[in-house]
Amino acid sequence: MSDKNSKSDNRLVDERREKLNSLREGGFNYPSTIKINSSTASIIDEYDSMKKEDLEGIDREFSIAGRMMAKRVMGKSSFSRIKDGKGSIQVFLSNSDLGDDSYESFKTMDVGDIVWVRGSLFRTKTDELTLNVKELVLLSKSLRPLPEKYHGLTDTEIRYRRRYLDLMMSEESAEVFKIRSKVVTQIRSFLNDLDMMEVETPMMHPIPGGAVARPFITHHNTLDQDFYLRIAPELYLKRLTVGGFDRVYEINRSFRNEGVSTQHNPEFTMLELYVAHETPDFLMNMIEDMMRAISQELFGSDKIEYQGETIDFTGHFQRLTMEESVLKYNPELDKEKVRDAGYLRSFAEGIDISVENDAGAGKILFEIFEKTVEHQLQQPTYITSYPREISPLSRANDDDPWIVDRFEFFIMGRELANGFQELNDPDDQAERFEDQVKARDGGDDEAMFFDQDYIEALEYGMPPTAGLGVGIDRLVMLFSNQASIRDVLLFPHMRSK
Repeated sequence: MSDKNSKSDNRLVDERREKLNSLREGGFNYPSTIKINSSTASIIDEYDSMKKEDLEGIDREFSIAGRMMAKRVMGKSSFSRIKDGKGSIQVFLSNSDLGDDSYESFKTMDVGDIVWVRGSLFRTKTDELTLNVKELVLLSKSLRPLPEKYHGLTDTEIRYRRRYLDLMMSEESAEVFKIRSKVVTQIRSFLNDLDMMEVETPMMHPIPGGAVARPFITHHNTLDQDFYLRIAPELYLKRLTVGGFDRVYEINRSFRNEGVSTQHNPEFTMLELYVAHETPDFLMNMIEDMMRAISQELFGSDKIEYQGETIDFTGHFQRLTMEESVLKYNPELDKEKVRDAGYLRSFAEGIDISVENDAGAGKILFEIFEKTVEHQLQQPTYITSYPREISPLSRANDDDPWIVDRFEFFIMGRELANGFQELNDPDDQAERFEDQVKARDGGDDEAMFFDQDYIEALEYGMPPTAGLGVGIDRLVMLFSNQASIRDVLLFPHMRSK
């Protein structure tokens, strides 16, 4: 902000404070709740189609409360626009209806003030539905001027750091978060209809687990013990499956001490669920139904627009194994050698992929996939049959133990979900935890810890179970047509000023 603009804003703040001081000297105090009987949206929905003569026959007064977003004083009459949480409506104020004192009080009010008004409906000469105000009450004084409607919100710093201003000034931004709420509500409704039980599990873990990621560390003073903000709720939800809850889900906040980008935020929202006696095929079919249910709820269609591309949710989505996808987009690869670590290492280095010295064929194949395939998966696609090496919590395939029964779900080159047949063999799980510990000891600070309590839970017996994690933020990005995760988070994390 320029010095000139800063000085102008400071002057306006001083002027508004003087107005507030004057009001207080006259006995003003911020009022408590005042009753309303309507919202702007309900008024418009019910009466906007009515003709002028029909409105004149309505024997009813409406009371609403909201922020004054515009003000035009014309002598003894004025127009304003009041915005509440549902929408906005034009209001008309006059000396004859309000009386001298109340009308003069209105003239001293500022754009941004929150007011309560009561009045009747009519249509102006331009045929706009308008509330003719008979009573006016100032509820809250806005001491700071609102941003310019068409210029003040182009600064992303303002939009993200002061989301409340963004919501005030931008209907488009507000709509994104209304869509977010509808997406989460629809997911809950969909899962509840499948007889799934919503649960809550701890956000502070004594041992980080459930995903390969770097955790945030905190300390509990009374217990004198370090805890980790959860990177995933997986191991706790699977303990519930051991306990007999066969169909559980949690819409949870998780935390990973990783970079910030258009697709990543240190704090994010996931859907995680576990279904006993089902398979990844069940989960993939369920995702297809869920995506269609959300799309129909929001748009009444199985197709949506995202960043200029039409995304089609009709029918079954494309399914490719990881090896098939890598071969499809890298036809020069020898299909007989896609599990040969030396061959894959040479290929990876030839396309500028840095490969760790101890990486096996599965890890290298996955890195080739990430660089050459992932960004090309535009339409809904499942990548299945992941290498066992990179899937420490997944059950090995019965016919081919080099892979696990796991899939990831992609749209527009972005992973939206990860699901697999859960590993329920305690000895196999303990062995994979040991591999993770060795990786951590070797310098991998994202590798998992050995969770002995979880192993003991598995030793009591966990039924065959399919598990799924879905990134809610990325899902909302898709359905609200937003390119950055920051645009679907009310308060994204930002570097300090």
